[in-house]
Amino acid sequence: MRADLISSLTDDEALALLYDWRFWARPAQLPPPGEWTIWLLMAGRGFGKTRTGAEFVRAEVEAGRARHVAIVAPTAADARDVMVEAGDSSILRVSPPWFEPHYEPSKRRLTWPNGATATIYSADEPDRLRGPQHDLAWADEVAAWRRPEAWDNLMLGLRAGPRPRCIVTTTPKPVRIIRDLVSRVGRDVVLTRGSTYENAPNLAPAFLAEIVSRYEGTRLGRQEIEGELLDDTPGALWQRTRIDELRVKEAPELVRVVVAVDPAATSTEGSAETGIIVAGRGVDGHGYVLADRSCRMRPAGWGERTLIAFDEFRGDRIVGEANNGGEMVEHVIRTIRPGIPYKAVHASRGKRIRAEPISALYEQGKVHHVGHFPELEDQLCNWVPEGVDWSPDRLDALVWALTELFEGEVAPLDEKTRKLFQEARFYA
Repeated sequence: MRADLISSLTDDEALALLYDWRFWARPAQLPPPGEWTIWLLMAGRGFGKTRTGAEFVRAEVEAGRARHVAIVAPTAADARDVMVEAGDSSILRVSPPWFEPHYEPSKRRLTWPNGATATIYSADEPDRLRGPQHDLAWADEVAAWRRPEAWDNLMLGLRAGPRPRCIVTTTPKPVRIIRDLVSRVGRDVVLTRGSTYENAPNLAPAFLAEIVSRYEGTRLGRQEIEGELLDDTPGALWQRTRIDELRVKEAPELVRVVVAVDPAATSTEGSAETGIIVAGRGVDGHGYVLADRSCRMRPAGWGERTLIAFDEFRGDRIVGEANNGGEMVEHVIRTIRPGIPYKAVHASRGKRIRAEPISALYEQGKVHHVGHFPELEDQLCNWVPEGVDWSPDRLDALVWALTELFEGEVAPLDEKTRKLFQEARFYA
């Protein structure tokens, strides 16, 4: 219908309609009614947050309601490439020929034909926001700002004109700034939520195929696709609420059972434990965590403990990590019982890369704990991949067990997909 309308217009009318954002935008992309100071647009990737921010700035400037604008991104490159210059949704790309701003990169400044100006800032340089006054601000991906004081300085400078306002476009993360803004909804903050799916017709097929299908239903998907603010341990790959939801009293008939061993290098009081996890694959195709027999013992002790678990649960195979202790696990196990089915696994990739596909199985409802395993669950829900200095022994054993049971069905993210997911920004 819109195509038919455009075809009936003159060239000038069609050009004017092409830049009429209110005609093309979805309702959630238009400014909310009422009196507010901050519009928090918290949505999934690809929703159209950048386009919404650029169009809001353009409309406020063109209407004369904004004269001194602050444009702030996590880094200078983000501001330049996404908000101002190169992105398909950048200010320069959405501006009509008759109201296109003059861009001076060296001065970090945009100047519109009516004299309004915008200054570009990086949240990595918060002191640049000290002093200048603005009547409008566009803050992009605030949840990724590494210097929270940049937000404070921006707000302190938002005091020019009769009605200073700010639009925040971001994917949600439970950081201080976002929590504070959400707590103020209904007072000076108005919140718009949205998901990736709302803008699916305008997104690259590769994005939908590689990201949405892979993460749909997972914790990461809830945050990055659904735009949901998750109140849990930032960076953790497992969440207690999800484990509790999937917990069962007993497992169905099992088609396979493995015992996975993650050996400790020493057995002293301060050393890591040897992780020993028993898990099975049910006739329903789901995984079931059956026992946690982890311990801090000498090799002979944890070897016996492993074999007891193997017999108790009628195991099919023992899986042992070969990196930490070399061939120690196999040597210990087969010294006690020479003919035991055994498979050595090698940690050729980092812990996070190995753990992510397994945590995704939990989020997809495919792994259940049969009963409670407090120590294991503490490790799962408290371990954050970056910046840790302790070895998640039980977690490692769990990952090895489930990787074996779901062999061929889980795989680490390739670098292209990881980069696409973490860095790509989409225009609409």
